[in-house]
Amino acid sequence: MKFRWVLLIMFMLFILEGTLAQWLIPLEWSGRIVPRFTFVFVLYAALYAGRHRALLLGILFGMLQDVVFYGHLIGVHAFTMGLCGYVTGLLLEHRRAPMLASLSVIGIVYLLLESLIYLIYRVFRLTADPYDWVLMQTIMPSFFVNLVFALAVYIPARRWFERIGSLRGAEEDES
Repeated sequence: MKFRWVLLIMFMLFILEGTLAQWLIPLEWSGRIVPRFTFVFVLYAALYAGRHRALLLGILFGMLQDVVFYGHLIGVHAFTMGLCGYVTGLLLEHRRAPMLASLSVIGIVYLLLESLIYLIYRVFRLTADPYDWVLMQTIMPSFFVNLVFALAVYIPARRWFERIGSLRGAEEDES
């Protein structure tokens, strides 16, 4: 699969997390659950296609999220998604991660992403809520939703990104 198809799929996920996913979330949970399906794909890119692709996808779709959803501080999601994708790819660059390890990494890095976003908002005084309240009321419910999504798309995402990684390796071998 070419990289442009991954971009198209991630754009469709971006549309899905902003429209249909908001309708599927129960009304009493609507402000507390934040689906981050594109970030899950950024992490799959980091695990199976390389850190540079994850950095590119993280910055691209993070900036898209900043512009569309979070206009009060532009660049926070682009920075954190790109950073988390790059660091994940850097730490697990030469290891093939099985399913349980992949889901564990996605869960831990998701918590890191949300914590970094909270800390940046706290530094710029955009939130006054204590971290333990935000963790229990917003981050953990969203954590489980995103982890279930990561489990649901594990096999197709791994195949797509491994193909992209193998195509990249074949191109490097030819030159």
